[in-house]
Amino acid sequence: MSTFVAAERRVEGDERRIVTAPAEGWTTLGLVALLSLTFAWSLDDAAWVLGRPGLTSFLPWAVLLGVGWGFLSAKAGWSRWLAHLLGAIFGVLIVGVIVGSVLVGEGWTPGTAFVATADSTVEAWFDLTRRGLAFTQQVGHFMLVLGLLGWATGQFAGYATFGHRRPLGATVLVGAALLVNMALTRHDQFAFLVVYSLAALILLIRMHAVEERATWLRHRIGDSGALAGLYLRGGTVFVGAAVIASLALSSSVSAAPLSGVWRGLDHRFADLGRQLERIFRSGGSGRLNVVDFGSSATITGAWQTDSTPILQIKVPDGGHYYWRAVAYDQFDGRTWSWSAPSASDVGGGTPVLGGSADDPTGLQARHPLTFSVTELDQSPDAIFAPDVPLSVSTQSRIELTGTGANGFFAGWTSDATSYDVTASVFIDGEIDPANGITANKLKVAGTDYRAALTARYLQVDPRAIGPATKQLLEAIRAKHPDARTPYEIARATTDYLLREGGFRYEADVRGQDCGGAGVVECFARYKAGYCEHFASTMAILLRMQGIPSRLAEGFLPGPQAADGTQLIRKSSAHAWVEVFFPGYGWYPFDPTGGGVGRDRPPVEGPVVEPLPSASPTRSFGPDETDPRRTFRPPGSGGATGGGSTGAAGGPGSAALAVVAVLLALGVGGLAFIAWQRGPRGPVEPDRVYRGVVGVARRFGFGPRPNQTVYEYTDALGDLLPEARPNLSVVARAKVEVAYGKRALGPERLGALRLAQRQLRVALFGLLFRRRHGWSIRRRTRP
Repeated sequence: MSTFVAAERRVEGDERRIVTAPAEGWTTLGLVALLSLTFAWSLDDAAWVLGRPGLTSFLPWAVLLGVGWGFLSAKAGWSRWLAHLLGAIFGVLIVGVIVGSVLVGEGWTPGTAFVATADSTVEAWFDLTRRGLAFTQQVGHFMLVLGLLGWATGQFAGYATFGHRRPLGATVLVGAALLVNMALTRHDQFAFLVVYSLAALILLIRMHAVEERATWLRHRIGDSGALAGLYLRGGTVFVGAAVIASLALSSSVSAAPLSGVWRGLDHRFADLGRQLERIFRSGGSGRLNVVDFGSSATITGAWQTDSTPILQIKVPDGGHYYWRAVAYDQFDGRTWSWSAPSASDVGGGTPVLGGSADDPTGLQARHPLTFSVTELDQSPDAIFAPDVPLSVSTQSRIELTGTGANGFFAGWTSDATSYDVTASVFIDGEIDPANGITANKLKVAGTDYRAALTARYLQVDPRAIGPATKQLLEAIRAKHPDARTPYEIARATTDYLLREGGFRYEADVRGQDCGGAGVVECFARYKAGYCEHFASTMAILLRMQGIPSRLAEGFLPGPQAADGTQLIRKSSAHAWVEVFFPGYGWYPFDPTGGGVGRDRPPVEGPVVEPLPSASPTRSFGPDETDPRRTFRPPGSGGATGGGSTGAAGGPGSAALAVVAVLLALGVGGLAFIAWQRGPRGPVEPDRVYRGVVGVARRFGFGPRPNQTVYEYTDALGDLLPEARPNLSVVARAKVEVAYGKRALGPERLGALRLAQRQLRVALFGLLFRRRHGWSIRRRTRP
């Protein structure tokens, strides 16, 4: 008994010394902080928010504050649930202020910073719900989520180490988070993994020494301090040697850890990424290398592909065709997407665009041609066809922007891995000048544009342009003063971006500091980018001059074998521009420089007379008042469609919000009733007792190994006097059945069931009890 009391006094003495130093030592706290910081540094280095590291530079501070909270709440003796609940509340407040300080910049105060974060979050919600936008331009909510993720990681690591004395849980969580982020980014983050490994291994050794020291003291095994020092020194040397050996092995085996994590990933995962992109406007360089053509395409800081074969196409005439998968009409400065998308299933051989705005009936200089396509490993689900798609030999799904006679081609998908696709392609004017497409025919095509066309393909979001974009437009006009027709302007823009304006092809432009400028404005400023930068800039420049244009994505033409077969590789993924010409449809232009593009202007051809036009030809000068050149979100009225001029959303959204709240309350009430009523199966005393212990342990009030059933339930009854009768019922039933081998009658089992139901709610009162006081009472209880 004297040994036990002496040990207890030493424990109490250690608790009194916590005021100046934790029993585990300040070094342990430093290791937990370093361990958690590797995750924060990894997130910051990935630059997930718009590709700008400066927007996430606060993450290390958020993680450190989370570690501090976990440490202090553990030393205060709070239960796990109370510590994490209060930590979540304070985390939102503190991280919200930190994020707001980044958004506001100089001169911020806690109040203005928190309001800035709240405003950004609310605006993001309105963008995606009440305003009906496809994407949100706000980033404050994204920064807040990353900050809270860092805070939560640090808080868990701190509390698990100092509260539960389980550093393994902290190392596993932080390590898993670090590895996931490393797997998602192409940045070299191997150094973070090395630092994490050192901190994690030394932390585990140190905490094990702390736990073993109590055993050495209890069994009087030598000088506990000397033994602990020897243990730590030996463990540190072992960790250092192990990490150095691992580094040597890694450098000799592979220079790119985790490089193949996403190999073979299904394209549906990429679609999930697009859905998240609606909410979180990322910009980091992801490792996910999947060629995927979906409802949107966000332009990031790098264009990354490889030489994996992806398509094999039999071309019957040996022509030069761009293999288009999708075409986008809406651009918000960083992301192309479909506005008002609609989809329909079509059977094999059925015309897909009949009756739509892209119906090929009546288009000139075209003829139908059938291509045999075989999709190879890791190919996307899209159907690839040049120019105007007509039909495919298998069941498919056609995507339009708009519906019916106002619907334009957006995308085409099928689950088939091989198919014959028929398209209406241009006749080569060099081979057949009379019937083929020529430059002179496009010059005189006119500007008889349908209202549905101009409403969709002349939109210019003000966020997409800026001073540099307007200067670029003036430079092109000065270089080509004689360009008057839409074709001449499109050709002049292509030539300027391709070779005359000093633009460079660079697949990685993450080093550009564009601030909040859009992709086009940034490209016009730095004159460096890849195909999506070139094509987006040209499309916007043409729209600014009243010329309908869209961004198309797919594959460049590949090298052609003697039998007409083209092998298309993933590295041929490309983006280009399509411009609409009345009477001829969409014609491709490729302004990408650096030897990447495959632009082939049509032959000049003989002079032809202009096509008859039902409307006067419009001038192609700058027209800042043209309503078709102003972007309007859906529902805002104007050229893009009707709608109320009042506040966005209207009463319908408020009613839906009220319904959602009522449904949530109803579901919560039903869940509470179900919880209170408890299970309806047979009642077993041992299982009921284990359930009581399990709930209490989650709140930090588990039993000691040497505590009897009666002692434990009696101690819980001291904390929860109102639950004492039910606890007594459970304890008696447990002892009589487990130790007395008695069988309880129906009346006793009914009382046990009732006690179980009531305890399932009453035990939640432990959340508001101090675990520190509970520990002292149960140690000193006779």
